[in-house]
Amino acid sequence: MRKAGRKNDASRAVPSAADWDIPRNAYLYADPTATTLKVQEVADYLQGELGIPCETREDFFSAHGGDDLEALARAIAATRVRNIMRPFQQMEPVYGETQFELRLLEEPTKRVPGILYDGYRYLAVMRGLLPPRERTIQVLHIAFEHRILGTFDEDGRYHARAVVCGYPSVVSTSGIVEGPAKPKEYYRVKAQLSIALGAIPFDAAKEPFKGQFIDYDDPRLTAVAKGYALQAAMYHVTKEAFCEDPDCRLFNAHWQAELLRAQIGSGRLCSRHEGSAESVRKLATP
Repeated sequence: MRKAGRKNDASRAVPSAADWDIPRNAYLYADPTATTLKVQEVADYLQGELGIPCETREDFFSAHGGDDLEALARAIAATRVRNIMRPFQQMEPVYGETQFELRLLEEPTKRVPGILYDGYRYLAVMRGLLPPRERTIQVLHIAFEHRILGTFDEDGRYHARAVVCGYPSVVSTSGIVEGPAKPKEYYRVKAQLSIALGAIPFDAAKEPFKGQFIDYDDPRLTAVAKGYALQAAMYHVTKEAFCEDPDCRLFNAHWQAELLRAQIGSGRLCSRHEGSAESVRKLATP
């Protein structure tokens, strides 16, 4: 499945450094539901790659949510996708949806089970919470979030995304798991077990394919998160997040196998984007 952001065209040159927006500093926000995500390690990596001073913070809504959590819960609930086969339709959330989101805000370690939110409308809610002094292109915000964010694609349906690049940018730890497709055989096994057992046996279906995809609380999550944080940061600077090279950390992985190849097997940038990162480092250094 695809991730949101501007499509990459290998024939199109990287925008000139004169057009880049290099922030003076960056804030990375933790996801308390992701027990294996080491946000400080991701921040250190990002600072080493791009030379931009990076700080870590608690989860985004704890940092910027304010006192009126019920109003915030209502705004978040209003970004829910009602029909994955149709473009987003604005609807007033019902009382139960607002209360559900309120409980999640009050318990940041609780993970959302299987709800899809419109990525860009969700980002708009987050953007409105930023203090004016930080709501500037000079400050990069990357939030790790447990909610599954999606965008409506050209094929006429919503798709879950691992990263939604914008302002701020969000790396969805659940999207890393649910966005890129698992091996085709996994879905066949899951369907067969579902018919036999009368329920969806996620754990039983996953067992034969263990290690072939990123799962919740996966020990490899931090390594993968580094690549997606770098995608968000590069998009902020150059307005191009993705790469066509399957061994580049900026590769737009549609499958878990592609994700693992780019982020774990390779774990590096292609020569073109390494050159871009080096240019950013030089420009970011006082």
